[in-house]
Amino acid sequence: MNPLTHFDTEGQAHMVDVAAKDETHRVAIAGGSIFMQPATLALIASGSAKKGDVLGIARIAAIQGAKRTSDLIPLCHPIALTRVAAEFELDAKQNAVHCLVTAECSGRTGVEMEALTATSIGLLTIYDMCKAVDRGMRIEGIRLLEKKGGKSGHWLAEEKGGA
Repeated sequence: MNPLTHFDTEGQAHMVDVAAKDETHRVAIAGGSIFMQPATLALIASGSAKKGDVLGIARIAAIQGAKRTSDLIPLCHPIALTRVAAEFELDAKQNAVHCLVTAECSGRTGVEMEALTATSIGLLTIYDMCKAVDRGMRIEGIRLLEKKGGKSGHWLAEEKGGA
């Protein structure tokens, strides 16, 4: 059996058949960070960025990203999400904004890709909104932090703390 589930026995890409899987409550938490100049972080914190409320818009973008995941990732199943929450934390010590996204559904396949996509889109939105003042921002550490539900059960990243 091929350990890469998106390939059939002949090596052709396909969408995984999840029909036989049980419907369970599934949760995925992903995180990542964007690092920037102190002045850029101050601009975000003050809410006075030229394009408006950076974190508010990034939150909406993250949620929209989760909802559109199957449109962006070719073999990803469309999922009826029951919840997406995007949280942003300003970190003055590291001159960063940390993003934490929780995605949930009741279904036959997990929501890891939705949480990861939402994290990416939220951080990319911050970059887009602030690039006029800081083109050197770095997006780093996007990863799955925790997953619950389904046949494989609960999985927790070794170092969940701080995105």
